[in-house]
This record gives sequence, C-alpha cells and structure tokens, in this order.
Amino acid sequence: MSKVRFLIARRVVQILILVLFIGANIYGWNILEGDLSASYLFGFIPLADPFALTQMLIAGATIAFDIALGAVIIFLFYAVIGGRAFCSWICPVNIISDSAAWLRKVLAIDDVEHRKYLGRNTRYWMIGIAFLLSSIMGVAAFEMVSPVSIIHRGLIFGFGFGWGVVLLLSVFDLFIVRHGWCSHLCPLGGFYALIGSKSIFRVKYNVDKCSSCMNCVNICPEKQVLNMVTKKSSFVDNGECTLCARCIEVCNDDALNFSIKNFISKEK
Repeated sequence: MSKVRFLIARRVVQILILVLFIGANIYGWNILEGDLSASYLFGFIPLADPFALTQMLIAGATIAFDIALGAVIIFLFYAVIGGRAFCSWICPVNIISDSAAWLRKVLAIDDVEHRKYLGRNTRYWMIGIAFLLSSIMGVAAFEMVSPVSIIHRGLIFGFGFGWGVVLLLSVFDLFIVRHGWCSHLCPLGGFYALIGSKSIFRVKYNVDKCSSCMNCVNICPEKQVLNMVTKKSSFVDNGECTLCARCIEVCNDDALNFSIKNFISKEK
C-alpha cells in the first residue's frame, strides 16, 4: 500500500472535487459550484483559472471583480505553495494519462517519447499560440478546445462529444508519446510550471540515503525535474514537477520526501 499511497490520495482528491462539482449541479450543494474555469467555494469564495483569465484580458474582455479575485487567489496558491500540483492532484486528464502509461507498461509498448519530434518545451509554445489566437479572435482561444475543460465539464454536466476527446488523448498517450498531452503539449500545465517555479513545497532529496537505483527517474512523468539526483542537490528546483509523488513511492531508500524549501537560507 505504501507504494501507491500518494496515488490513492490523488485519486481521492480528484474524485472528491468532481463529486462536489456534480453535487452542486444536480443537488444544489454550495460547497464547490461551477467548474475548473470559474467556481465558488462555500458559495462566497471565488476561484478562477488565471490562465483563462489572462487569455480573456488579451482578448479585450472586461473582467468582473469576483473572477479577477478568484484568479488572484488561485495564482497565489500555486505560486507560493502548490507549484504545478494542479496537473496531478486536480486535473481529470491526469487520470487518462496515468492509465495510458500503465497500459503501455502492461502491453510492453515501446517507451520512446519521440522527443526528437515533440519536446517538452512545446507546451510553452502552445501558451504563446493561445495568447496570440486570443488576441486575434477576441476570445479565450484555448478554452474553446481545451481537453481539460471539455472533459471536466462533460463529467459535471454530461459528456456529448467529450468522449471523443477522451479517446483521442488515450490513443495519443498510449501509442504515440507517453504522457504526451500532459508532459509535452498542455499549455495549462506549462502555465502552472511557470507560476509555480518558486513555490516552497517541494520534493526533497537525501543524497546520503540514495543507492542510485533510478527507480524515481524511471517512473517520473517529468524525468528532467529529477536532475538533482545526479547533481546531488537536495531539492527539486524545476517548476515542471507535478508533485505527483510517484518518485517518493518507488524509492526503496527513503531518499525522497516532501518538504518545505527554505529560501531564506538558500538551501540547495
């Protein structure tokens, strides 16, 4: 059970959030109303997607005060504490991506990630494209085609063609690139990687306990963030870490754990 304790915790959080959104839609619960783009916590605390709001601002939209406040709240949470945790603890696409990665392993599908054709920096180009199209089209461009929004709203309000999006993502991650959407293409993930690059909640590495088995690197969906294992530094400094904790779960040496980074002492 210890090998999947954080995986179970992530699934519980993801499902609980969906249940609260669905309950608000069907039964009128006021714990968490709306969707991932804009919602209210307990009926009065606004929460909003800062990436969507940025696109709206670029598109020239007038933003209501509660939406702006909600975006600031979410921005500050991930910038200070959460880092890119949205991708592994909140986003419903993570379940699809993890399931496809597991199935690749079961079916022994070649694990080559085709980095020559699709690098991880592609998601940052996607951010720029989303902003450019928002400016040209006068709407939040990515929100119109976002698999995250389509799948999440489908789960809450009813799917429709959302099942097609699920199928496309599953096939892409299964047969083309492992964790293809989440680790290479998604501009929302790239956005959270940027704003959470200095967050204080990190994975800490104890070099004295490490036997260099590389189990952590083999399972990590964002392998580049674990370069501290070879550099012998003590924290994951890369904002692209999703805090999924799979590295912690598979570490037989107890060399990896969550911790708070002390930026005052400049610990590395």
